[in-house]
Amino acid sequence: MAPAACGTLLGLALYASSLCAVSGAAFLYHDYCVIGAGPSGLQAAYFLQQAGRDYVVFERSHAPGSFFALYPRHRKLISINKRYTGKSNSEFNLRHDWNSLLSHNRRLLFRRYSRDFFPDADAMVRYLEDFASLLKLQVQYNTAIIHVTLERDRQAWNGHYFLLTDQDRQNYKCSSLLVATGTWVPNVVNFPGSEYVEGYETVSINPEDFAGQTVLILGRGNSAFETAENILGVTNFIHMVSRSRVRLSWATHYVGDLRAINNGLLDTYQLKSLDGLLEGDLEDLAIVKDKKGKLHITLRFYLENRNTSAGIDSVTLPQDELDNFATRAPYDRVIRCLGWKFDFSIYNRSLRMMPGKGNKKKYPQIKPSYESRSTRGLFVLGTASHSVDFRKSAGGFIHGFRYTTRAVHRLLENRHHGVPWPSTVYPITQLTNSIIKRVNEASGLYQMFSILADIILLRENATAFEYLEEYPVGVLAELETQTGRKAPNGLFVVIMEYGRNFSGADKDVFYYNRAVGEAQHAWQSNFLHPVIYYYKRLPTEREMRLRPPDWPLPRPDAVHHIVEDFLTDWTAPNAHILPLRRFLENCLSTDLRNFFAESCFLFAFTRQKLPPFCRQGYVRMQGLVGSEGLRRHAVEAGLLEDYAPTDFSGDRPPDSREGSQDQLLRDQAIPVRPLQHLVNAKDEL
Repeated sequence: MAPAACGTLLGLALYASSLCAVSGAAFLYHDYCVIGAGPSGLQAAYFLQQAGRDYVVFERSHAPGSFFALYPRHRKLISINKRYTGKSNSEFNLRHDWNSLLSHNRRLLFRRYSRDFFPDADAMVRYLEDFASLLKLQVQYNTAIIHVTLERDRQAWNGHYFLLTDQDRQNYKCSSLLVATGTWVPNVVNFPGSEYVEGYETVSINPEDFAGQTVLILGRGNSAFETAENILGVTNFIHMVSRSRVRLSWATHYVGDLRAINNGLLDTYQLKSLDGLLEGDLEDLAIVKDKKGKLHITLRFYLENRNTSAGIDSVTLPQDELDNFATRAPYDRVIRCLGWKFDFSIYNRSLRMMPGKGNKKKYPQIKPSYESRSTRGLFVLGTASHSVDFRKSAGGFIHGFRYTTRAVHRLLENRHHGVPWPSTVYPITQLTNSIIKRVNEASGLYQMFSILADIILLRENATAFEYLEEYPVGVLAELETQTGRKAPNGLFVVIMEYGRNFSGADKDVFYYNRAVGEAQHAWQSNFLHPVIYYYKRLPTEREMRLRPPDWPLPRPDAVHHIVEDFLTDWTAPNAHILPLRRFLENCLSTDLRNFFAESCFLFAFTRQKLPPFCRQGYVRMQGLVGSEGLRRHAVEAGLLEDYAPTDFSGDRPPDSREGSQDQLLRDQAIPVRPLQHLVNAKDEL
């Protein structure tokens, strides 16, 4: 054999042996790997454990919730902890509990950990520690995953395995990867002089360190205003600069925008007490430090065009050309408060974890199902999944992603274990009641408005329906494959929405006559209210892509808005329930009313087709069974006359069961009212 050929074969052999060595490395296998033991990671672990799945959670710190051990720096959370609502319904109360995770343990409600409406972050740390320990979740602490890659394998669930490596070079192999690391890498803008900027993550939180100083804050989110609020009373003045204008959460209805608890600087700005807000692109700025240590704001343009051999005094400042330049006063400190972004560094290129575009670039690209756009089996949970509903709903916060995490778990249960999406089948007569109950109680619909929806699948001939809760509407076209449920006979989608033109930074949400109170104008409702979409067939993926802008769903065959309610209590018989019932009846071409038995009796003689309530109840003898206790209760309530016998013939004792059947029937006979009563009876309950 030629020497060259021998060399080639030897090289191939060595290469093959190296592949075997790699593939033969010690991998600890789990079906599911969860990276991060923050709120979303623990929530995912809870559902996996309840389902009896093989999983592990990797946490780089010694305890869960390490982000909350550091942030917010001033320790005041902006997630509300409403301990009293006047209701005992636990599902309803979760609408106003923004900190609790979902579990079966009633001890693990956040109101048991703090009495404050805006709790201290240390209470969240204690809560997450108890959640992990009391539920005995499988969390592996002090394990920092530093590299993630793929291994192709046709036998794997998704056609590949996920290979993870920790800081000690221990390797792990998983069939499905759940990323719950949140966004924790500080956003940094590099410009000339940015080395003089202090970061939110390290700046002093002692107000006395700022006494008598002039401060410039870069950023305009809650961390920026939180920092300003802490030092507002001790500084000479505070200026705040950012590219975007202030967006107030009560105007945008987005909980991530500026909250009232932090907006003291807006008062001092608008009431002309020295503090102020400016708009500008941070990348166009530059900071120059003078001999006294003062920081001057200039423009990058001036620095790029100056003589590099000249001293610092030769730098052109904007006030040299415009003597009333807004930031002409020097600053003692500049603080960066620009939020956080996702850590992409640990993911190998084989996973193709790409950042989003525009204002979503701090998040990884994912589908509406929370699965990576490029890698099957990789799901992003928690704050990092907020690109699905960024600046809309609550998916970046605990009170939102506790429900999206449950939705992901249900998708995985169906995909890998053949467990269909949980559902309940009801007779069609319960359709109105089922919808009313959910829109008045459900927390997932309420918090993840326009993102999660209840799906009602109609059975053949609309005699019954199947109810699925909190399904991601972005993948409605894939409902049958994602849930294991079939939708051949049409469906209703129940969702919560704000008015189309009500929310926005430039909207006046307090204008006069802003509320709609009449049912016929329900479609003009501004505040959060239920909307029911009806489809004769499941929408296609093409219809989902081509849906109108800002519509959560494609154009339906029919749509119904339940008029907004000041108390968010949609139980008014005339304003809420009756219009809904009539809408459903029009869609189904049937009568959904409930009837008394005497009305059903009359309909049996006067109609060719009985209403569903009569067919499913009265005709099948499924009404109330008469009894002496029920009769006595009706008599005491004044609903029936007292027809009980008062005397007895012969020597038969009152409690004797002997006697003819005819006598027994005569004793228990109910007087029949005239037919005219049936005609005038109120049929509808």
